[in-house]
Amino acid sequence: MLEIRSISVGKLFTNVYLVFDSESREGILIDPGDEAERIMELVNRLGVDVEAIYLTHGHFDHLLAVRDLKADLDCKLYLHPADREILPLVPHDARYFLGRDVPPPPKPDEWLIDGQSIKVGRYYGKVIHTPGHTPGSVCFLFRDIIFTGDTLFAGSIGRTDLPGGSLESLLSSLKNKVLKLPDDFVIYPGHGPSSTIGVERRLNPFIRHITELQDSRRPP
Repeated sequence: MLEIRSISVGKLFTNVYLVFDSESREGILIDPGDEAERIMELVNRLGVDVEAIYLTHGHFDHLLAVRDLKADLDCKLYLHPADREILPLVPHDARYFLGRDVPPPPKPDEWLIDGQSIKVGRYYGKVIHTPGHTPGSVCFLFRDIIFTGDTLFAGSIGRTDLPGGSLESLLSSLKNKVLKLPDDFVIYPGHGPSSTIGVERRLNPFIRHITELQDSRRPP
């Protein structure tokens, strides 16, 4: 069984996800945003062998625990290459938003590719490139669940006013990729509670706007 555990970390309450095969205990971490000790306690308590850290994008609040976790877990780090220019901004942004001095994040061991497979024990997921919140934002798709990072939240979408953000790109990513999924797919976002594609299609004002635009362009 593919299992998911999450904790909210840091002052911006980022969701970090531990995804693992319940039989082999092999797993991955998604977006370890802060509080490396708490994350390691979760990993050790569940006895998971973390083989890789995957980032949905390169903003500071999704990766401040990466340096310590890589050292403790001896695992690889993955990020989409379109966010390579965002990584050097991490110390500045952490100082601006949190008042903390942090070292630059480690460089990714490998770059993510759209459509790339992710192995978690006996299970496989897929990388979906969803630019908009950042140029290199991605979602991770496993069976009937999707980790959306800051692309899609319950009731909202990611901000696009930071360097590299684009509302047009984000709406295109949602319309052409995320909203193609069935309604029963569960959404695990980078902040806030989980949801489903169906709920967001009905209630999320940004998603309803996309749907209304699609309907208005259909021939009578």
